[in-house]
Amino acid sequence: MDLRQGIGLRRLGTTADEFQQDLLSSLYYRRGTTVESASPRDAYEALALTVRDRLAERRARTAAAHFASNPRWVYYLSAEYLLGAQLEQNLLYSGTGELASQSLKVLGRTLEEIEDLDVEPGLGNGGLGRLAACLVDAMATRDIPAVGYGIRYDFGIFRQSLEGGAQAERPDDWAFQGNPWEFPAPDDRQTVGFYGHTEPVPGSPTRKSWVPGEIVLGEPSHMLVPGYRTETVNIVRLWRARGSEASFDLSRFSAGQYAEAVQEAVRAENISKVLYPDDSTELGRELRLKQQYFLVSCSLRDIIRRFRLRNEGWDDFAEKTVIQLNDTHPTIAIPELMRLLVDEYGLDWDKAWSITRSTFAYTCHTLLPEALETWPVPLFERLLPRHLEIIYLINMFFLREVEARFPGDSDRLRRMSIIGEGSERRVRMAHLAVVGTEAVNGVAELHSKLLRETVLQDFADLWPAKFQNVTNGVSPRRFMKLANPRLSDLITEGLGDDGWLNDLDRLAGLERLAGDASFMERWRAVKRANKVDLAAGDPDSLTDVMIKRFHEYKRQQLKLLHVITMYHRIRANPAGDWVPRTVLFAGKAAPAYHAAKNIIRLINAVGATIAADPVVAPHLRVVFAENYNVTLAERIIPAADLSEQISLAGKEASGTGNMKLALNGAITIGTLDGANIEIRARVGEENFFLFGLDAFQAAEVQISGYHPREHYDRDAELKAAIDAITAGTFGGVGREVADSLLGWDEYLTLADYRSYLDCQEEVERAWRDPERWTRLSILNTAHSGFFSADRTIADYAARIWRVAPVPVPKDI
Repeated sequence: MDLRQGIGLRRLGTTADEFQQDLLSSLYYRRGTTVESASPRDAYEALALTVRDRLAERRARTAAAHFASNPRWVYYLSAEYLLGAQLEQNLLYSGTGELASQSLKVLGRTLEEIEDLDVEPGLGNGGLGRLAACLVDAMATRDIPAVGYGIRYDFGIFRQSLEGGAQAERPDDWAFQGNPWEFPAPDDRQTVGFYGHTEPVPGSPTRKSWVPGEIVLGEPSHMLVPGYRTETVNIVRLWRARGSEASFDLSRFSAGQYAEAVQEAVRAENISKVLYPDDSTELGRELRLKQQYFLVSCSLRDIIRRFRLRNEGWDDFAEKTVIQLNDTHPTIAIPELMRLLVDEYGLDWDKAWSITRSTFAYTCHTLLPEALETWPVPLFERLLPRHLEIIYLINMFFLREVEARFPGDSDRLRRMSIIGEGSERRVRMAHLAVVGTEAVNGVAELHSKLLRETVLQDFADLWPAKFQNVTNGVSPRRFMKLANPRLSDLITEGLGDDGWLNDLDRLAGLERLAGDASFMERWRAVKRANKVDLAAGDPDSLTDVMIKRFHEYKRQQLKLLHVITMYHRIRANPAGDWVPRTVLFAGKAAPAYHAAKNIIRLINAVGATIAADPVVAPHLRVVFAENYNVTLAERIIPAADLSEQISLAGKEASGTGNMKLALNGAITIGTLDGANIEIRARVGEENFFLFGLDAFQAAEVQISGYHPREHYDRDAELKAAIDAITAGTFGGVGREVADSLLGWDEYLTLADYRSYLDCQEEVERAWRDPERWTRLSILNTAHSGFFSADRTIADYAARIWRVAPVPVPKDI
């Protein structure tokens, strides 16, 4: 039976005339305006709603298919989702781009101007959020029944601008004019508690009653996540914090105490106000932990509700449910599920723990100790008293397990304990995540190896089968078809069809064209046209791109030292045969990360000095593209010639920008770090510019005693670069950066400087040979098919989640 016929739905139009009628209906009946008075915003909203309706129809059929099959579900818990702008993607995934373009003519608008009004949701910051977006896209594309859970931030992280070359942060009010892509569901609110105290339950040593001291409401909305060339449409469900009815004090308001009357509501709504509130203060740390618990408390209650739509009892919960923890932020879900099962549903501890451990899986995204979250025990005790009690119990039973396996090894017990000892006792969230899950995975081969052998070695000794690797991937639909339509069209022509967008391994067919003169010429023309569109510099120059979150381990400062050295070389020999180069930086630094913000300021100061120098400016340009986000990435990545992936080996978990750039034909200069290793192995060593220490050499240097001044003293060009900074050559900016490099240089920037410069000279030799460079570019794209998010999801589905696709028929 056709689902629409069964419940009386009108079939949405598929012709240009029908689509136009639906567009006008949206304009009149849902925007409440007319053709004659419609503003550009009216046209955008009407179009968005018309496209959304078509996805919602597929969503209804998806829900029906999932309800009928009662499959094992994947629930993806993530603090971030960098979804990108929605209109262009949803036009592509619904196959309505041409219909929309034709229909907008009745409003006197073009699709291009309407797409410019589409604002990307401010729900993420960097690679973690972009990966989450790619994976939920791939889950829908591969017909995996899934729901992504996150927070509906009012302001995202921040909107970056440059003031005097320094980063300034402003609110990112992304939804100021509303968001037509989401469906609010205020009737599905969840109640979340904080603070308070616990009371024993007679007759049970493990069960308690928690009496919260503060109540907050979690109000959901959801956004549709369509698959490409499939009928499946999954959702991302986002929670927004609201005060309860009691949070507004009418008596105070009537007495003129207006701020006091709403202070409880404001306190509640602060939870979902901003992504990653500054945690340099005690109040900031408390708000972050509140955010994390708010996300998992709302989500777990919703997951249980969904489970009970088709299932009774708890015996099948772990067989029907897998919850993926995207990094440590949602790890508090483990004791929260235990609390729900034991305290609210009355299960005994052992059964609840068996269910919990079999339900969760954990993806670790870091090797940096500071990124493996820990929380002070007093903060936990005050904010989430029942959860701390549960964590203590989990830890007690866990340490007994460790003691049984490694009797008498007190050092191991201390290292593995979920509660860290010392002057400030802290809850180690990564330890909790490993103990309370069925599977733990890293996100690149090297990263997973180092997790097993260093960061989480004790746990890998205890449970070797628990640890796996699933290398990250990216969406070819977003980062090739949408971001780089010229290249996508050329690839489709070269391969004969566009099936590669759902089977990225087919890009290998480009290898036979890497020596075809005509194809190579067209490949170069595509890259040049993309650089013209970007308008960052001379389109015939080498476009050298470093786009990523600012962190010292990513070593933007190493790239900057190279720029300063080039500046000195050109000034010393103005008549030299220099390769014109445009160096483009983009990325944000955390507001409280002053060292990274100092690097941004120095980059802009160096860029301004170079731009003002008539000798150097014709050969070298430095550009800082502010407010880096998905939309900006989609302009930069297709134009890049050289991809800078120069983090200290052993520090980057994976990276996904490196994959996007390689897929779009940029050649990587990088260390053996993160997924660079796998990129190099697949594109070919001869098609990758390698430099620097590997992870084990870097560790040996640091252990043996590293003295950065030794490199400074013996390398004249390095000394000149740092001396120029300290002498105030670049507007008096950057002394802190130079002091850091000479004083401790935690990420071995100076140790890798000479190797990096030598490698950059090899880059320039290759660039001078257009045939060689074009071949390198084509082969990078041809051999990057492995880095598809579709492959990543296939790995998760088979090895960790044990889930199968549920195809959605066109008619149910």
